[in-house]
Amino acid sequence: MASAREVRLRIRSVKNIAQVTRALQAVSASKVRKATQAVNRTRPYATKAWQVLQHIALQPNRDRLHPLLTEREKIENTLVVLVSGDRGLAGAYNTNIIRHTFRTFNDYAHPVQYISVGRKGRDLLFRARKNVIADFSNLPAAPTFGDVSAIGRLAVNEFLAGKVDEVYLVYTDFVNMVTQIPTVKRMLPLSIDQEDQRVMVYEAHHALPTYIYEPGQREILDEIIPRFTALQLFQAILESQASEHAARMVAMKNATDNATELAGALQLEYNKARQQSITNEMLDIAGGAEALAQARAAEA
Repeated sequence: MASAREVRLRIRSVKNIAQVTRALQAVSASKVRKATQAVNRTRPYATKAWQVLQHIALQPNRDRLHPLLTEREKIENTLVVLVSGDRGLAGAYNTNIIRHTFRTFNDYAHPVQYISVGRKGRDLLFRARKNVIADFSNLPAAPTFGDVSAIGRLAVNEFLAGKVDEVYLVYTDFVNMVTQIPTVKRMLPLSIDQEDQRVMVYEAHHALPTYIYEPGQREILDEIIPRFTALQLFQAILESQASEHAARMVAMKNATDNATELAGALQLEYNKARQQSITNEMLDIAGGAEALAQARAAEA
């Protein structure tokens, strides 16, 4: 059994850790409220923009409408935009998104290049010797569209220049405080997934209108398609930040609870050690008194 002094030092250390984790939990709780507010403010606009992009993708001769809608005849290179966190202490948040990315693209049929958003994802990509062509780390705590527009512009330029034939976005979708889902979405060329296609097919059976562009189709599409594509990336970063703060808050709460429980167990162990020490001292005193009494009796 450890000495009372050693147990007391461990109790002090565990309580100090509990104070740190409790403070991080409070900070994360404040940040997650702001992050979810930002997500909720932008989500309706981002959703409607995505619906507009899907509607445009279903227009007749979509390949002629805009280069960002054109399916390449042969896929030779793939670009993946990976959104992760800049800091740790967020439970399995960063591990889950990296593992999901590797599970999807490690055995991909084509060469894969990466744009990393977040320091943790960048470090793990470098450690796995992946081809990282750009890194965007240390984004502001409350990023604006202007802060992340360069990321979307880079992805669009790589696609338009023919350096990549498809662009995927990997991020963590915020559902609620305890549920965050790693998600893969193809950004370019725009594709319609099965669920959205069912909605579009339903609308097609109910006289889906064809857009009329004024003043000019080319000018409007050149403006809204790259902008709406970058908007999807901006929304994904907001979703990921909200997911990261929620994961960190839950992780720090669990750490605080575990530290409190451990401190209680150590306190019990300390009480036992102290009680044993007091008992030993009392036995030593009683034994000394008995020996002294016997010595005096012998002298008498």
